[in-house]
Amino acid sequence: MRVPQRIAITGASGLIGSALVGHLKSEGHTVQRLVRRATVAPDEIRWDPKTGYVDLDALRGVDAVIHLAGVGVSDKRWSKRFKSEILNSRLLGTNAIAAAVAEVKPQVFISASAIGWYGDSGNRAVVESDSSGSDFLAAVCREWEGAADLAGDVRTVKLRTGLVLDPTGGALGRMLPLFRFGLGGKLGSGKQWWSWITLHDVVRAITFSLEKNISGPVNLTSPNPVTNQEFTAALARAMNRPALFPAPAIALKIALGGFSSEVLGSKKVMPNALADAGFQWDYPHISTALQALIEQ
Repeated sequence: MRVPQRIAITGASGLIGSALVGHLKSEGHTVQRLVRRATVAPDEIRWDPKTGYVDLDALRGVDAVIHLAGVGVSDKRWSKRFKSEILNSRLLGTNAIAAAVAEVKPQVFISASAIGWYGDSGNRAVVESDSSGSDFLAAVCREWEGAADLAGDVRTVKLRTGLVLDPTGGALGRMLPLFRFGLGGKLGSGKQWWSWITLHDVVRAITFSLEKNISGPVNLTSPNPVTNQEFTAALARAMNRPALFPAPAIALKIALGGFSSEVLGSKKVMPNALADAGFQWDYPHISTALQALIEQ
């Protein structure tokens, strides 16, 4: 039987955060959400990432802090202003919460990062020990993970999250309407590697990281990355629809601007840290994962 813990979470209202909160509560844990506004409920803790303020008195005594807050990289076109917002939302927030963690000393600090760390790796498989890339998101991830080190001697896990699949949001949520009308297809050449994981397994892996003595970077992906063409073909099969309308690379660059580099870029990421620690994926393969998600 798991020992109930008191766990504080930033980004609790996001795709991952909301699912994680529900799961942790179902397992008997007490969850407190860090919010930017004035608190209105006993399960809320006030913080302000822009000023670095965290209510330390309310945070004291927590067993774990999970930091998931940050602006979505695909929310807007990558203007100079929005790129600054992407970086600052991660750097300022992580600086604030990591400094608070160093003060209140929970058992573990779990901080979000992303597989953007690796840049475009082409057909080369990358693991947690590989160095970071040279593009914009790789630079963001370097600073993001560096800020998490402010937690000091608290066990710290840096979650390098891949493409999270769930029909309620994220990339899959945006793709489903197109495929339902038979308008889906590969993106660009379709040869680029996509490193994915279901939201279900994300929640399980974060819970696993709470309980197991692992630290440092952890690739939060399935052990079986696929090419974009394999992904779209599997989605079409799961939905019993054709995938006849590829999106040319030039059209994606025009439509998405700088973010097109993430859609068209290739990241073949292997989750060695999770596998070595004994984690078992419920959905390790794309075909069964998409079939289960479509049937929800």
